[in-house]
Amino acid sequence: MKILIVEDEKAIANLIDMNLTACGYQCITVNDGLAAADLIEQSAFDLILLDIMLPGANGFELMEQIRPTGTPVIFITARGSVNDRVQGLRAGADDYLVKPFEIVELIARVESVLRRAGKTEERYVIDDVVIEPKSMLVTRGGVPITLTHKEYELLLLFVRNRNIALFRDTIYERVWENEYTGDSRTVDLHVQRLRKKLGWQDKLVAIYKVGYRLEVSP
Repeated sequence: MKILIVEDEKAIANLIDMNLTACGYQCITVNDGLAAADLIEQSAFDLILLDIMLPGANGFELMEQIRPTGTPVIFITARGSVNDRVQGLRAGADDYLVKPFEIVELIARVESVLRRAGKTEERYVIDDVVIEPKSMLVTRGGVPITLTHKEYELLLLFVRNRNIALFRDTIYERVWENEYTGDSRTVDLHVQRLRKKLGWQDKLVAIYKVGYRLEVSP
């Protein structure tokens, strides 16, 4: 998947680029609107992450060029009022994310927009483990693996955020949602079960005072 990042704050652009690249996406980053306009004219992208306040040409001006291509767009901007959000969505954006944001949320929104656009892969393959979200089928070496609902949701969270350290509280809130009680032992127990069932003792790595990371080679 090829993603164009248009962001004039280089630190934010580099952070997005680094994390999306770690998830297996091919990223190209530009820091001004005119450079983005040239790239959009010359190349095709699966998704564009677009700031609004840019030098050269702003995000709304770029949307006029992007819209005829049908390329999905997520606005990433500090402009967070309701009017700004409405204006962004009416301009043709598929989603709108306000700074500051959590990387986990950004990745989830990228996955969601690509999925709605029919651009996501229908399955994930990590060594001999295959995950097929549409059928909720997980196999290891061709043999189906039985997972509980929470184990499966936890597996998808790790796979969709591979190579990114996830806080225990973040894991709990995203997988257990309204059942969240702040007890991280539940997370630890489910991670242990996934390690055993998938043979991922060396892949699901505990990060001291943080949580866990699924380590996958690019």
